[in-house]
Formats: sequence, structure tokens, C-alpha cells
Amino acid sequence: MKRFVSIWFPSLSTDWFELRKPELKKNAFVLVAPSHGRMIITAANSLANKRGIAKGMVLADAKAIFPSLQYFDDKPDLQSQLLQRIAEWCIRFTPASAVDPLGGIILDASGCSHLWGGDEAYITDILKRLKQKGYSAKAAIADTIGSAWAMARFSNERVIEKEKHLEALLTLPPESLRIEQKTSERLRNLGLRQVKNIISIPRSSLKRRFGDLIIQRINQAVGTEREFIQPVYPIEPFQERLPSFEPIQRIEGIEIALGQLLQKLCSRLQREGKGLRSAYFRCYCIDSHVTGIEISTSRPSNHIEHLFHLFSLKLSSIEPRLGIELFVLEATKLEDHTPLQEEFWKQTTGLNNNKLSEFIDRVCGKLGAGAVQRYLPDEHYWPERSFKEASSLKEQPTTQWKSDKPRPLQVLSPPEVVQVTAPVPDYPPLNFRYLGKLHKILRADGPERIEKEWWIEEGEHRDYYAVEDEEGNRYWLFRSGHYDEAKRPLWFIHGFFA
Repeated sequence: MKRFVSIWFPSLSTDWFELRKPELKKNAFVLVAPSHGRMIITAANSLANKRGIAKGMVLADAKAIFPSLQYFDDKPDLQSQLLQRIAEWCIRFTPASAVDPLGGIILDASGCSHLWGGDEAYITDILKRLKQKGYSAKAAIADTIGSAWAMARFSNERVIEKEKHLEALLTLPPESLRIEQKTSERLRNLGLRQVKNIISIPRSSLKRRFGDLIIQRINQAVGTEREFIQPVYPIEPFQERLPSFEPIQRIEGIEIALGQLLQKLCSRLQREGKGLRSAYFRCYCIDSHVTGIEISTSRPSNHIEHLFHLFSLKLSSIEPRLGIELFVLEATKLEDHTPLQEEFWKQTTGLNNNKLSEFIDRVCGKLGAGAVQRYLPDEHYWPERSFKEASSLKEQPTTQWKSDKPRPLQVLSPPEVVQVTAPVPDYPPLNFRYLGKLHKILRADGPERIEKEWWIEEGEHRDYYAVEDEEGNRYWLFRSGHYDEAKRPLWFIHGFFA
């Protein structure tokens, strides 16, 4: 069942002025614009309203009522620009957020409020966030746009239960039907002061006396005629969203969110025989900042691990700032996908493919017998012994690759000595020189101590560090043995990260 939220801003323009000049919150002021040679008030703040000053008054009359009234020139299209920005910001609550042509925001909240724990919590969070941003607002959720719009402006009820929207409308004034002011005044003059008085009249009589609009508005409000909105962002057909109740700042949390979204998206792609060629991972921060990363593939893919790896290469560029409250994953380009492509990822079928064997034979025939090698994990902690060369494509691993610690893509055998500058005990060096080039270390993780396998050979342990230089290149360094300034322990480079 459809559910819609209508958000109304009674003082949007004056709120914006108060945000820029906080001292105005203590003073009565209005916004004015010229009209037929006079200055007309276009908006008034709450303090001015209490003095009897309202929108539509002539500025000179308002000054006569309250001489110390402050006024400012209204900015052209200010309200429409603010509504557009707020509608874009509201994308964190629903995929479909739109500017209401009559003023305000409309959200298609179908299937969204349960993520907040229900309609009441959903509306409360929306209004709370808007208040934190400095905007006073009213909102209501109902089965139709018309009923939500009416309740937000003419009632204090915020949540209308499902299929109860007609009952909620009955006692509201004619203006709540979103009809012209002239029509609502005529209805009042006829004694039709509530919606229940109007809808009891035959439709043909209403149409004959008041036109087609009132019939359309009644039908839209009660739900017999569908009403559509124009979202500020077109809804991607293959999109997954994951809100976070607590702001996420750590990379581990971002990885978890990405994994869950990929699981949902790829499951749907697999069911429908689709594969993505490009995807966008977008993160919405609590300070309204939006950051994201994009990937593309050479062929359609819905393989979760492969796509996660592509995203993980760029995750470090995401700036969570004060925290991320919404994650969105969109498949921006899709193509039909052939399931055979996934067979390569399966050890039992992909490596036994004759075409793969023939391809390796051709490469080795041109470049030499050892040009293509396959490695399997081995049951050793010492890095040089933790992997072994496979004898054939058919050989199966006897253990799993250790993935609990980061390991370089390329390992030097044997490790090569490097010169380091001013090492501090149990800390990585400030810089190191390798092949005549000086590398300044900007970031480092570690140490990770790896002991010698005493049952095989004796020797000192190693303290490993994953370091990154000023050019963004990452290396695997280690110090052999304990730090001893007198002995000047040796440092080695053992590998290169991707």
C-alpha cells in the first residue's frame, strides 16, 4: 500500500534569513517585494505575526502598527531554491522525494517507515533533522498525497493510520482540498465549512457549480484517482538503500554496508539475468555532504566478491566527515549476463576448462615454460613458506589462504636490505632508501611480529610494517630481531602491495 509524507514550512524564507543572521531571531522582521508601486510583505517571522503583521500587507501599514519593524528585500525564487535543496536532502528518507508545486515537500514513503521503527518514529526523525538544520516544519503521513497535504496544514495529527485517511479529512475546512481560494470562499458562504459537507453533494452538482478541479482534488484525496510526483532524482530501477541509525565513520562499517548492498543487488541481478557494467556507491553524511565512488567492468558481472574488490580499491577516498547515515548502491549501466561467465570463479570447473589450459600453453610457448605460474596456500607462518607453486591446474589446495592480515601482491625472494633513517623502538622508520631512491613514509600499520619456525630452522623473529610513501605506493618492511641501537638491526623490504 502506498504511503506519502507531506512536509510544510510555515516560515521557510524567514528561517533562511535567521540562519544567516541569528540575531534576527529576537526581532520582528518581514520580507518585502515591490508590487504596483508599493512594497508588499511576502513573509513575516513569528514575532511579526504576533504583532498582527502578516503576508500580503503593505509595508507602510505594517510600520504604522509596529514602527520598529525591520524589513529586508525578498530574494527572487528563494523559496523554490530552498525547497529544491531540501527535497534533494530528503533523499536520505526515501528514494522518491519531490517538490510540491503548492509549496512544501512530498515524499513517497511506501516501504520506508519500517526502517525507522514505524510511521511515528519516521515522521519524528524527519522533523527533528529539519529543526536541527534551522527550519520549522509540520508533516503528516497518510495513504494519499491529498490527505497528507491536508493533515500537515490543517491538523495536528501527524500519522494517519492505513485506510483511515477519509475519516481524518471529514472535519477539515474546504481549503484542505487544495482548491482555489475563490472556490473555498464560495463554499464557506454556502455554509459548506467542512469536507464532509462537500463530499456528500453529488459529483455532478459540484462539477456544474465549481468546475472540474474540485472533483479531481476530492478523488485524489480519498484515493479513487492516482496522483504522481516528479522526484528530484530519477529512481534507478536497480538501486539498493541502507540507512544507518548511528553515523558510520570507520572503514569497517562502510565495508559492511557495501557488502550487504552488493548481496541484495547481485541477488536481484542474478534472478533477472543481468550484469552491471558500471555502478555507483553513494554515501550521505549527516552534515548534508554527499560522497561516493564509481566502478566499471569490462564485461557484465553480478559476482559479489569481484565487485566488492573493485569498490574496495577506492574506499579510502570516501570522506565520512561527521558520519554517514545513508548508503545507496546503484547499477547505472546494465547488460544481459551469461551465467557461463561465473564458471571461472569456481575452482572445480573454471580451472578445468580446456580453453584456459590451451591459452596458458600458448602464452608459455611464446614467453617460456615458467611464464605462467599458479600458487596455492601452504601451512606455514613464515612468509616465504606460506605459499607454494602448484604442480598443475588440477592440484587442489590443502588449506585456506590466510586473509586475517594484509599481505602484499608481490613478495621478494629473498627480502632485500634497505637503509632507514632514525628508527624509534617499536615504530616504523621515518623513511627508507631502496634502489637508490628515498621514500618518505607518510602512513604505517604495524608492527606484526612473525616468529621463526624453530622446528625447521633457527633465527630471529621479524616485526613487519605496511607503509605508504608520499606517492601513494605501499610496501611491506620488516626489522629483523629486537631493536638494539648498539647493534643497528637490519631492515628489509619484503613485498609490494597493489
